[in-house]
Amino acid sequence: MKEMASVAIITARGGSKRIPRKNIKSFLNKPIIAYSIKAALNSGIFEEVMVSTDDQEIADAAKQHGALVPFIRSAENSNDYAGTAEVIIEVIEEYRKRGRYFDTACCIYPTAPFVTAEKLKKAHHTLIEYKADSVLPITEFSYPILRSVKITEEGNIAMNWPEYYSSRSQDLPKSYHDSGQFYFLNVEALLRHKKLFMPGSRPLVVPETEVQDIDNETDWKLAEMKYRFLYGG
Repeated sequence: MKEMASVAIITARGGSKRIPRKNIKSFLNKPIIAYSIKAALNSGIFEEVMVSTDDQEIADAAKQHGALVPFIRSAENSNDYAGTAEVIIEVIEEYRKRGRYFDTACCIYPTAPFVTAEKLKKAHHTLIEYKADSVLPITEFSYPILRSVKITEEGNIAMNWPEYYSSRSQDLPKSYHDSGQFYFLNVEALLRHKKLFMPGSRPLVVPETEVQDIDNETDWKLAEMKYRFLYGG
């Protein structure tokens, strides 16, 4: 049986607004993108670890930490409205123009310091074992979302699902959300559905302590605190 070829694609455009130069900002004394690159390289499951970017400074930092930047991302997929699936498809198609074909691809975000080689290997194994369309890390909501509340137009509090007002938290089903770290993809399924979350997607459940959105400076500090707690440094 032919071994499946896989590529790691780290998506890192240059136009971050909320945190300027976010993808190469220092996270505990090294560019945050370096953590994603290291995890991919250390996993040993990729024929190529590349960075898709439109920015020369990011490209230089990526190469310094061991990734390849074989081509620059198009302007069309470098604006604020470009979707991740479109970026990955562009990379896959560019490789095919150059005569290189991959069976699986892993999109890794550049601001995901909690991605590890072990998580990538588990996701890759799940993708192959279950013949999945994709595998993504998810984490459990810390409180049942069926008992969540909203603020009305009048400024009052109302339940989103009032039918669960009397339900005990422990009796409600668990809910999860995307951890925003990576997506392991079957390439043919991606090209067919043009989505990351597909009918045949499988979960990789990760603890809440290993998940942190990084959208502002407070998030950044929280991520560094969590990283120190988990890994030292």
